[in-house]
Amino acid sequence: MSLIQEIRQAVIEGQAKTVVPKVEQALKEGTAADKILQDGLIDAMREVGRLFEEGEFFVPEMLIAARAMKEGLAILKPRLLEAKVEPIGRVVLGTVKGDLHDIGKNLVGMMLEGAGFEVIDLGTDVAPDQFVEAVKDKRPQIIGLSALLTTTMPSMKTTIQALESANARGQVKVMIGGAPVTQKYADEIGADAYAADASSATARARALLGR
Repeated sequence: MSLIQEIRQAVIEGQAKTVVPKVEQALKEGTAADKILQDGLIDAMREVGRLFEEGEFFVPEMLIAARAMKEGLAILKPRLLEAKVEPIGRVVLGTVKGDLHDIGKNLVGMMLEGAGFEVIDLGTDVAPDQFVEAVKDKRPQIIGLSALLTTTMPSMKTTIQALESANARGQVKVMIGGAPVTQKYADEIGADAYAADASSATARARALLGR
């Protein structure tokens, strides 16, 4: 098994303590940071997503793998910046106003990073105007709105309306998700995509960018 394959397997198994030294070793041996990213980390998270979709992995396994990937990515980031490796897209994430739940959002963020996206996380209890400001300042292609409570879901609609009022709706795709959220609701409020879980969020984000 090559070193890249060992990194890939360690990410899938969530072995962060193995991933970090192996990424460092690969860099020392002259392997390009982009190759480690693509063939080690991103390919591993693609496999984690597949295992989740097939019911072999559950949220805890995904979370552990995503954390291992994130630690490996932290080692690679300075080299990727040096090599001017561009992310495949930029996503702003946030849990909507009135909602303080963040586990699902955090997992989505890690999965998106694992797929090669730049992720800007606004945190929880994010007001519509904060999303509008982030769209104007950060210029993401996608914003992801998360809600775990049915009582906070209307803030998703309010956020989309705020983007429209600020003439920013045409600049960005809106993806929504969370336990009570449905495709029907996404259609009703004019969102561009609905993701049922972290794995499908990555696929939806790629699709929104035509990838």
